[in-house]
Amino acid sequence: MAEELLLENNAKNSAHLTKSLLAVALLASLGSSMLYGYNLAVVNSPAQFIKDFYNETMVEIYDWAPDEEHLTVLYSLTVSIFAIGGMTGALLVGKLVTRFGRKGTLVRSSALVFIGGALMGFSRWCKMPAMVIFGRFITGVHSGISLSVVPMYLGEIAPKNLRGFLGLVPSIHICLGVFIAQVLGLHELLGKEEHWPLLLSLVVFPTMVQLMLLPWFPESPRYLLIEKGNVHATIAALKWYRPKGNIQAEVEEMQEEQRSLSSIQTISVRGLLMDRCVRWQVITIMVVNIGMQLSGIDAIWFYTNDIFRNAGIPDPYIQYTTVGTGAIEVISGVLGCFTIERVGRRPLMIGGFLFMGLCCVGITMSVLFQAQLDIMRYISVGCVVGIIAGFCIGPAGVPFLITAELFKQSHRPAAYTVAGCLNWLSNFTIGFVFPFLEMATGPYCYLIFCVICFGVALYTIFIIPETKNKTFMEISQMFAAKNKILEEELTPNGHLKLAMMNGYGTVGQHDEK
Repeated sequence: MAEELLLENNAKNSAHLTKSLLAVALLASLGSSMLYGYNLAVVNSPAQFIKDFYNETMVEIYDWAPDEEHLTVLYSLTVSIFAIGGMTGALLVGKLVTRFGRKGTLVRSSALVFIGGALMGFSRWCKMPAMVIFGRFITGVHSGISLSVVPMYLGEIAPKNLRGFLGLVPSIHICLGVFIAQVLGLHELLGKEEHWPLLLSLVVFPTMVQLMLLPWFPESPRYLLIEKGNVHATIAALKWYRPKGNIQAEVEEMQEEQRSLSSIQTISVRGLLMDRCVRWQVITIMVVNIGMQLSGIDAIWFYTNDIFRNAGIPDPYIQYTTVGTGAIEVISGVLGCFTIERVGRRPLMIGGFLFMGLCCVGITMSVLFQAQLDIMRYISVGCVVGIIAGFCIGPAGVPFLITAELFKQSHRPAAYTVAGCLNWLSNFTIGFVFPFLEMATGPYCYLIFCVICFGVALYTIFIIPETKNKTFMEISQMFAAKNKILEEELTPNGHLKLAMMNGYGTVGQHDEK
């Protein structure tokens, strides 16, 4: 049976985009990455309605009228608690994907969306502000899990020449989620006071679609072979995703990685941080994930309306300007997805961060000189759009992609745990601190973001190698010199009795001398 599956014909290894690959990428992103983008932006439009709800409830139930500062703190908590949930979810990723697999984790975690959506949807009816905050936390836990698992899943099912394209499909869905939240938040649609609980709870519908269809797709072949040792399921999964062609070369590449890990189990977070063989890979994911969130993009997503209002845009036009930025996000995300395999990861990262840094300087200058030159308000809006476009083309998705690419199977779950925690911790910091930072420093706060963007760009230039069209083993070897590891130390398979698959798909024993 394995022989028939593996050598169905004499075609070359199929490395083109198949319908099944595209379908699972779209479906996995629909109920996860899109919800992340939606939840980032959905609190922007009904901000005043949520504050009014908090105020009315506090007066009615506790006979206490909070002042504007207290309402700002409560709203900032509502915005940023999503990131605390995300960090909690990221801490669970390593254990979940090891126990349930990549697809299995996505399916099981979808229950959290229904819980969070119900809490937010019924919060006004129950007159409980805590339900909004706790619902945001629960949906954050789901996003923290899925935002790491989806790129891990797609990175493991994709052939190496399509890993960049499929790896950026989730980033398109993040942008699409932001755009949908902005459109639905228009006053003509759900941007009315009575509709804000419905607006927050709509997250359940994409999850229902994902839950009905995703279980029918196979698990990650790399997980099935390297972690579960199931040869037949691995080949069957590969044939599902590559229905035409001989997938033997890809199986052999997986086996090479399996042999290199034959004496190593899945590594814990502590083990990852202590492993000198991946020292620079760990530093890299720390830098790019912290830089991704501290670049200022979350401040713009969370507080777009306030930023445009401060730039002098009349209130009736702010919501339409915000929707326009959302459309540009989607276009930029699609552009990045279709160019990453042509130009590579590094150019998108470098160009995106440099452009964002320049736009941060532009926002500062435009606000400072707005009183003298009326045109500066339009320059300010243009710079906000530039930050969003620069982010969505590269930095939005590449950090998640290279987190999968820089590590072997044994280290990948722990790497995503570390990257996810730092990503969400930075997200929380910006969401909670930005309103107070802006009050304290005014437009100069964007210069802080500028320094961060330029710093990440320089790090990428001097440290991060290009990983386009490289296998996971080849990428590990590229970091060997930086980590000061001898080449023979990369594959601890000497004097071990190893299980290997021969060219006919059967399992035999081979002694390494």
